[in-house]
Amino acid sequence: MNRKLIIRLGLAAVAVFVVAYAASPLLAARSLVRAAKAGDEKGLERQVDFPAFRASLKDELNARMMAEMRNDPRMADSGLSGLGMLLAPAIVGGAVDAFVTPQAISMMVQEGRTPKPALPVETELKAKSDHDRVRQSWGYRDLDTFAVTLTRDDQPNEAVSLLMKRRNLFGWKLAAIDLGAPTP
Repeated sequence: MNRKLIIRLGLAAVAVFVVAYAASPLLAARSLVRAAKAGDEKGLERQVDFPAFRASLKDELNARMMAEMRNDPRMADSGLSGLGMLLAPAIVGGAVDAFVTPQAISMMVQEGRTPKPALPVETELKAKSDHDRVRQSWGYRDLDTFAVTLTRDDQPNEAVSLLMKRRNLFGWKLAAIDLGAPTP
């Protein structure tokens, strides 16, 4: 009888661990979205790995810009295309370093798109109807990466995935972005 109780308690402990392990990114993602919608800068600072997020955004923007430069026939005819390809990463890097802030993350979640570096980041909340236009889908990319994919109703083919990375057994932080996210 004692042995059966120990086995049951062991199985219950394993079940609780598996549920907590699987649910931890959901709780972290909900907390991130809630802090972003509330404009809670301190909460966002705790939940975002800014150096990793900036590096990921730089990589995404540079890859997108290089692809656009290669596909633009005007750039292929110009002798300056090589110079543009050399200077573009430095320009993108400076812009990303300047505008990736808690306010920019908040706006990204609220509006479902990346903010434009040339425009100032607005801290006021948009009208409720604007928030309703952003759809969220959540899911694992792999065991240590959880994606919150934001899609706008008016731009269903353009999605932004905020990638949360596991930092310890149950801890998660926003550490990357995928601008070419597949739409569900």
